[in-house]
Amino acid sequence: MNFKFKTEPYEHQFAALVASHNKTNWAYFMEMGCGKSKVLIDNMSWLYDQGKIDLAIIVAPKGVYRNWVLKEIPIHFPDDIEHEVFTWRSSPNKKQQTELKDAITSDNGLKIFVVNVEAFTSDKLKRYVSALIKGRKFLLAVDESTVIKNPKAKRTKTLTALGKLAKYRRILTGSPVTKSPMDLYSQCNFLSPDLLGHSSYYSFQNRYAITKTMRMGAHSFEQIVGYRNLEELSSKLKTFSSRVLKEECLDLPDKSYGVRYVHMTPEQAKHYRTLKDYALAILDDQHVTANQAMTQMLRLQQVLCGYLPTEDGEIVDIPSNRINALLDTLQETSGKVIIWARFRKDIERITEKLCEVYGDYAARSYYGSTKEEERDSLISDFQEVNHETRFFVGNPQTAGRGLTLTSAHNVVYFSNDFNLETRIQSEDRCHRIGQAQKVNYIDLVTEGTVDEHIVKILQNKMKLAGQALGEEVRKWLNDKASDRSLIKT
Repeated sequence: MNFKFKTEPYEHQFAALVASHNKTNWAYFMEMGCGKSKVLIDNMSWLYDQGKIDLAIIVAPKGVYRNWVLKEIPIHFPDDIEHEVFTWRSSPNKKQQTELKDAITSDNGLKIFVVNVEAFTSDKLKRYVSALIKGRKFLLAVDESTVIKNPKAKRTKTLTALGKLAKYRRILTGSPVTKSPMDLYSQCNFLSPDLLGHSSYYSFQNRYAITKTMRMGAHSFEQIVGYRNLEELSSKLKTFSSRVLKEECLDLPDKSYGVRYVHMTPEQAKHYRTLKDYALAILDDQHVTANQAMTQMLRLQQVLCGYLPTEDGEIVDIPSNRINALLDTLQETSGKVIIWARFRKDIERITEKLCEVYGDYAARSYYGSTKEEERDSLISDFQEVNHETRFFVGNPQTAGRGLTLTSAHNVVYFSNDFNLETRIQSEDRCHRIGQAQKVNYIDLVTEGTVDEHIVKILQNKMKLAGQALGEEVRKWLNDKASDRSLIKT
């Protein structure tokens, strides 16, 4: 390959590029921190240099797409290749409107359009994209491609239809299986239905899942109870994907896992028992829905965090040891620390308490309500070694993707959720290229509660992911299950 790189690729990045550079369809199943963004940038710049594309559309989740514009493309796109980067704005100012209009008619270099996946529910965006791609040879890439894993979702259908018009298609994710091997269907179907040999989700399900007919009142439905033929599925995936694990290609420091057990207060224990009994009664109802079951688990977790949502929507604080357990944990750490919390109320309480204890600007929060400009400055300040911002308090659903937080080597999970991808992504914010120290992960856990149940669920999901992708189960949960078990037997 005769191509001048702006940043020299690692061996594993070059191998992925060579395997994919001229393929119509390709999946970069590369773990967080392995540099899959750079591989895509090199791939699309090479295709443009060869005259094969003149437009690249990069679709990414809301919390990630700005990272392409502000960091990845400026760092890795070759300086000697003319290009123009522009992004979607739902309510653009006059200057931004002009830029978007000019992009449709301009022929200067490679056009790189970066857009958040959530916007694809907008008819306004669809009209713009239709005008943008007219007469162009384009590559369409979906970053964190599990955002299109639901075959019934509107954005999945929209992007799959758009993909059919693209000359090249790419998907990027380190965790293509987050719940079950069924997650793979829509992601691969976006590339091409021919790759897996199944024209419908149900055909795919029949081949790789074991189902059982379940009844709910007068209605019946098929429930997945197991999986089969996963070695075959893994073999098919290898024909159009690059699978790269950090442990195989990067000389990154080790990870360690620990647990800080949190005891419930008497009042907490009382409320927890009451809610648990109520949840069991609900779950005994044969008509209960999955959403109802998850709601009960959520309420149990909120009690463990120190508050109780009432039926009328109010939040009642109850005595809890969890914040104090966090403070005790932080006393044993040095340097910058990332603290992940599931609930907004917890993020706000933690940030307030840490500023009270460590100083007014010691802790900053990153969650759904944080403004875009505040997010950028927070990351910059946190990454600066000598800056007074020591604690990054974030929601992993919002801040767990796309960010580099390698200034920290200690991570505390104030609370977890059931989403495997969220956990993996959030862990990898600091365990990536640029990390020089061993990374310590500490979970706050109340023994014998929903905290432990969540870990069991994550562990089962990880095993299924490993089977589907043809690899061993990731160490992070195995370590917990053996050396510092959260699950008592």
